[in-house]
Amino acid sequence: MLQTTHKFIKDILTNFQSTSLLFARLIIAYGFYEPAINKWKDIDGIATWFGSLGIPFPTLNAYMAATTELLGVLLLTLGLFTRLISIPLIVTMIVAIATVHFAHGFSAGDNGFEIPLYYMLFLFIFTAHGAGKYSLDHLIFGKEK
Repeated sequence: MLQTTHKFIKDILTNFQSTSLLFARLIIAYGFYEPAINKWKDIDGIATWFGSLGIPFPTLNAYMAATTELLGVLLLTLGLFTRLISIPLIVTMIVAIATVHFAHGFSAGDNGFEIPLYYMLFLFIFTAHGAGKYSLDHLIFGKEK
């Protein structure tokens, strides 16, 4: 009885995997949108700020971060090359945690690393599971294993 109930519930909830991946992709993409746009609006200011944080080659890294985030918005929204774009976005979050957020502790309310950590978690899920069936990845490349 318990195994039958478990299998029944699992079979129903499995139908929501791709929907949950779609919603997560859209939310994470939206989360990257404003920071990406703000970086592009003042790329020189971002480069100066990066330099003050001790980030090497601050101008190059400002352009790389802004480009990665904006490309991430586009690709995550479309579900295109989702696994691939998630990797540089994870690296961006690691740099953000190491240079800005870690010193403030965990709490998002204190500008801690909580939110970038959640972003990394979702990006890792996309890396491991792909974009789901509601994506261009699925349409172009077929079902992912």
